[in-house]
Amino acid sequence: MNGGSTDMRRAFSSARARVTIVAAATVIAVAAGCTGAVPGDRPAPERSHRSGGPEGGDRELTAAEDVLVRRAEQLLVKECMEKAGFPYWTDTLPTPDDLKGGGYVQADIGWAERHGYGSRLQRKAQNTQRDDRNGTYARTLPRKEGIRYSDALMGAPSQGTLTARLPVGGTVETPRTGCRATAKGRLYGDHAAWFRAEKTATNLTSLYVPDLMKDPRFTRAVAAWSACMRAAGHDHATPPAAREKLPELTRGLKEPEAYAVEVGLAVTEARCATTTSFARTARALDTEYREKRLTRYSGEIAAYRQLRLDALARAGRITGSTA
Repeated sequence: MNGGSTDMRRAFSSARARVTIVAAATVIAVAAGCTGAVPGDRPAPERSHRSGGPEGGDRELTAAEDVLVRRAEQLLVKECMEKAGFPYWTDTLPTPDDLKGGGYVQADIGWAERHGYGSRLQRKAQNTQRDDRNGTYARTLPRKEGIRYSDALMGAPSQGTLTARLPVGGTVETPRTGCRATAKGRLYGDHAAWFRAEKTATNLTSLYVPDLMKDPRFTRAVAAWSACMRAAGHDHATPPAAREKLPELTRGLKEPEAYAVEVGLAVTEARCATTTSFARTARALDTEYREKRLTRYSGEIAAYRQLRLDALARAGRITGSTA
């Protein structure tokens, strides 16, 4: 069997395993008025759907702004690690396109034309992680020096942790010290406040998305999307069902041909999402359900957005550039 097609099936077998989770975590990539999702509760819009800025705006960061913040954080980690006597490389940052995609349905035609469902981006990320120079360097260190490196980067367990309570129950912890913690403190202004706000704001979808997906308006929109797909020669009831079919459609094909099939299906999915009521309905329902179900978390959501905007302003100064 051809290696390219095998790689694609591996990528999508992983995606299929996450379908149920993704459906409950991000209804649609455009639900927040955007076209791609990032890890966490909310997608990152290419153009933010609210006005405002670091002075007190209430909006999400664009994907390009998110990358700038990540770059600044990595530069702060590098500075801290070098002070501790270790080299640190910052060449594994994602691009804005890397942060998009995902979600219950693909609704960005341009992204789909460039990346399909993102199988090549997934492989690139896997290769980047495998070849990361920081990990390679750490593995070359003697045991005692390796422990010192780990403590410098991630903090020593004996120096304590920060704890955040999740909206769905349970708690999560993160080291209180180390260069990663120091970088977040400098970038966001208050590491503890950021950690708690971020863990709340990015773990809210399970509080409303399951009910949203049962809403008759949503199910009718999915049916309209399905009819559009069927008319285009793809008989699938839901977006996850379409993606689950992809390995079968690409079986035995070389990677370039398999990728062309992936792109074709993803583009059709996106066109049907935008030419029917699907994307528009999902966006409206997301706003409606969040306003109804997440009122008690409005303070944490506002804090999360403001801390991100504050970090964006600092990131510009740290990197000397703009998004």
